[in-house]
Amino acid sequence: MQNRSALIAYGSETGNAHDYAEELGRQGDLPINAKLFWKSLLRRKLPPSYLEGVQLTTFGLGDSSYPKFNWAARKVHKRLLQLGADEAYPRGEADEQHDEGFTLQLREWQRLLTKFPLAEGIIPVSEHIPLEPKWTLALHQNVPNGSVKKLTNGGDERTSSIDDWPEPKYETETVKPNGIRSAATSATPKLKVTLEENRRLTPSTHWQDVRHLVFGCNQPAAYGPGDVLTIFPKNFSGDVDQLLHRMGWTDIADKPIRFTPTKATLQEAFYPSPPISLLGPSTTFRTLLTEHLDLTAIPRRSFFSLIAHFTDNPFHKDRLLELIKPECIDELYDYTTRPRRSILEVLQEFESVKIPWQWAANILPILRGRQFSIASGGQLKQTLDGSARFELLVAIVKYKTVIKKMREGVCTRYLAYLPAGTKLRVGLQKGSLAITKAEAERPIIMVGPGTGVAPMRSLVWERLQWAKERGTEVEEDTGSHINGVARTGQSLLFFGCRSQTADYFYQDEWQDLRQRMPLTVHAAFSRDQSHKVYVQNLIRQHSDSVYRMLHDGVGLVYVCGSSGKMPQAVRAALADVFRDVGSLDQKDAESYMEAMEKEGRYKQETW
Repeated sequence: MQNRSALIAYGSETGNAHDYAEELGRQGDLPINAKLFWKSLLRRKLPPSYLEGVQLTTFGLGDSSYPKFNWAARKVHKRLLQLGADEAYPRGEADEQHDEGFTLQLREWQRLLTKFPLAEGIIPVSEHIPLEPKWTLALHQNVPNGSVKKLTNGGDERTSSIDDWPEPKYETETVKPNGIRSAATSATPKLKVTLEENRRLTPSTHWQDVRHLVFGCNQPAAYGPGDVLTIFPKNFSGDVDQLLHRMGWTDIADKPIRFTPTKATLQEAFYPSPPISLLGPSTTFRTLLTEHLDLTAIPRRSFFSLIAHFTDNPFHKDRLLELIKPECIDELYDYTTRPRRSILEVLQEFESVKIPWQWAANILPILRGRQFSIASGGQLKQTLDGSARFELLVAIVKYKTVIKKMREGVCTRYLAYLPAGTKLRVGLQKGSLAITKAEAERPIIMVGPGTGVAPMRSLVWERLQWAKERGTEVEEDTGSHINGVARTGQSLLFFGCRSQTADYFYQDEWQDLRQRMPLTVHAAFSRDQSHKVYVQNLIRQHSDSVYRMLHDGVGLVYVCGSSGKMPQAVRAALADVFRDVGSLDQKDAESYMEAMEKEGRYKQETW
């Protein structure tokens, strides 16, 4: 029994799979950090018996608004079985579009644990005993006096500017870490950028604050349409101070810290890396709370289970343990998700909970970077000296909950208050649209309501640039142009917003671009008339041109924007076009759409 173990492997884009894997351990496209794993499974030299004797199961966290719902998890599961593994338990799936998110479906699947009972005489660890984490925090004892300066903003000198930041190093106890990398470390390179513009596009009277942000970079950086920029937010100093005071952590707030393993050695197989990568010995506890831990996240079930160990109040303990019972899942939803109640608010309500500061990084979730589709392309991507530029279109998340409390997104709140000249680090990552220069002369249909128009704008500018590059070559050979209009495939954009006067993003720009390339823009203004009009309505209205571009011209479709009903409605509208204009029955129309997906002619990126 001592040698019995289970390896929990996960691939995560947003952090959900990482969080659920952590919880289980205590009891579409492949994500970026899983692609290397998938590539290794496809090696031809692997024999069919490679995983013989291995028992496995998988669980996919997906979004049914995508055509290939949980496709990545399904193909990984199938490949592992092809390599000789045995299915110990049927694979499970969860849908982000479900009313209760992933939680209920994951709970059902976790019944698999009953299939592997403990041997006779082995007593399970009591739920009243907290399991020891692999890493805890400790004070850093080897920091020279004066190396950490206290600032008036409550931070330290390292957090105020990035000019002198070193490359990331992992500040842990010196116990031969063997190249340990933090589970929270992004695989993407970090770029130093400066915020050059932070401009509101919507009028102050409009319900939503939408910003156009421009970042300059002092070095070249290659990217294309559909790629994303990751912004790493910080918590507000007021929230940090509130937590420090509430937990009684003020005395150690500005002392340098490090991670220390709870085991005597790190040589144990599969010993996990520290939950967070700390930048050098000058990282203080306040910096950890400001830059690395999420204080405003909606707490998960595991959070209540953990903090129940750190209260002596019987009523609070009973209430916390009650919320994690499977039969109380609806009550937990009503307490947390429905009102968007934050971790900080929960800790204020259960005032008897006192978390040891050494456990902070094990109980509070990691403050993850937020990804934004880049809105710049072509000539907008760089300055005259070749340095990179990035433009973003960001909706500031701010709303009232059912209990009439104001809520703000942690990253967009951070961005909303950033002044021009602020220096920060960002991540640059390939998107999933996989747009190539070889497609430049093919007709495309773009569907991008709201901020979903950002990658569409990038694509339009990129196609214009590609056409100019080809035009220059043609001019040298033949001296010919086509009426001053760039020679590129027809581009048709369906844009959706509430009002032409409030949130028709880049309206003047579209007018200018129409004079320079074959571009048509159809805008749906849902609130400018008595009946609501959406992008799917306009697709049906312009069905003849849509059919001609996709069927006759073998064009491509890109759908970007909010997940949920929009992508499904757009797909249904396109199927109606093939049915009505192409004289297909419903089944054949759906088959045509599926064929487009397999050929890479229908691509979707929603969030």
